Amino acid sequence: MSAFRIGHGYDVHRLTEGRRLILGGVDVPHTLGLLGHSDADALLHAVCDAILGALGEGDIGKHFPDTDAKYKDISSMLLASDCAKLMRSKGYAIGNIDVTVIAQKPKLAPYIEEMTKNVALAFFCSPENVNIKATTEEKLGFTGSEQGIACHAVCLIEKLG
Repeated sequence: MSAFRIGHGYDVHRLTEGRRLILGGVDVPHTLGLLGHSDADALLHAVCDAILGALGEGDIGKHFPDTDAKYKDISSMLLASDCAKLMRSKGYAIGNIDVTVIAQKPKLAPYIEEMTKNVALAFFCSPENVNIKATTEEKLGFTGSEQGIACHAVCLIEKLG
């Protein structure tokens, strides 16, 4: 594999009542949460998919299938940690990670610093190598009508040594 590799990840989860809203490992206060087999952290799932894609290792569903009971309600910080360990085992480190969260509500600006720190911690890098931003879709589409939250992530990984 080359010295530098780029990956892209995308994830979406439906908003529903009776679940917590976890994004970037942060419990965000909201009336709705994300529905999924794990904690449904769409931000971390998108980052994991970006890392796995850069490594040529498939996607999050291949590594952590929703048909496996051991991943039921698991923290996505643990899934991210496993992806980071795989990356390190293949001799790579994070160059940078860039994430866009698409959500009409809630406003995420107060939580972005903590999300950034969590992503950096999970992927063995400095918070300066992680950028997270949030946007709405001006009430358009499923995210704009508050049916779900979507996340895009890109990463650059580089060969160590």
